Amino acid sequence: MHSLKNVLLILASISFICVLGGAVYEHIAVIPTWSAAPPRSLSMYQGEYGLHPEYFWMAIHPVTLLLLIGALITNWKNSRRKHILIVLGTYFLILVITTIYFVPELISITHTPYQDNVDESLVARSSQWEMLSIIRMLVLAVLCYILLSTLTKMVEVVKINSTSHSSGSGTAPLAYPNDSLGG
Repeated sequence: MHSLKNVLLILASISFICVLGGAVYEHIAVIPTWSAAPPRSLSMYQGEYGLHPEYFWMAIHPVTLLLLIGALITNWKNSRRKHILIVLGTYFLILVITTIYFVPELISITHTPYQDNVDESLVARSSQWEMLSIIRMLVLAVLCYILLSTLTKMVEVVKINSTSHSSGSGTAPLAYPNDSLGG
């Protein structure tokens, strides 16, 4: 049976993979369409049946953060802590930057009223947003790799003092080096 620290780390990894998958999907299927010729190409976001990807992002980010925090707390006393901290800290920074720049700029671009012509300033803004978003997605991919590699990281052996240990060495292992899931 997996311990809570392993389950939370696995669930955090799955959730993080969903974040990366959503970003990859948007960069392959959605962004090239809306950024092709704005404001003409922005109709996919407008009207009664417009696309609302924010519903996905508003649900997945809090879940991922909570799972990463849970994984960090439960793995605090082992060697996985450093990698989880790197992923959590960088992901949090990405979310702050997303809140400050990416979301407001995307809303500003996509809520431009439809026109049957192409606005070159919107094309330039869309292109810059897309390029920066690709960089953000690549950072997410690196973080995903770090998090997934943490799943296979061997947990350091932790020793405790024990006066009743039969070998007389005074220590007993709580985890074994060959136990890649640390449990």
